[in-house]
Amino acid sequence: MAKIITKIVEVFQWVGAGLMLAATVCALVNPDWIGYFIGFDACESCGAKLSVYGFEIQAAVTNGQVDMTALFLFGIGATLILGLMAMIFRNLHLIIKKSEGTTPFQHDNVRMFREIGIFSIAVPVVGFVMSVIARIVIGVENAEIYNGFEGFVIGIVVLCITQFFAQGIELEKDVDGLL
Repeated sequence: MAKIITKIVEVFQWVGAGLMLAATVCALVNPDWIGYFIGFDACESCGAKLSVYGFEIQAAVTNGQVDMTALFLFGIGATLILGLMAMIFRNLHLIIKKSEGTTPFQHDNVRMFREIGIFSIAVPVVGFVMSVIARIVIGVENAEIYNGFEGFVIGIVVLCITQFFAQGIELEKDVDGLL
């Protein structure tokens, strides 16, 4: 069941990344088409809240139109973040698939766990970099920007767990050598 769920979530992440990329391109080419790819509630007084995995921009709304610069910058970050999340779920799917009927202590699994940790750390890093760029380009007074760092902590935990799996491979080799 977990194998199916991870594959479904991976596909949704890739679709989200594709739609966000299309919306980002539309922000430059033809802003009227953005509604075909993403939906958001926008009002003059509160702006438009754009959010993905802890990276948020509260974009200004003027005359019913969202600030396209904010949407463009958010779109770049969101596309990268959704791609990273898709890779996390891809690796989870492959780990589950590779471990069926055998031990999870395999070199490929350790590598994929390490990649999951790196991708998890990369999510808030991408958000932070895009936040800095957005603050410089848009200006602090024109948009509220927030970036959560939960993925950083999760990435460190996963990297630590990776070390246990690497040690498990060594212990399994030792036990096999004794038998």
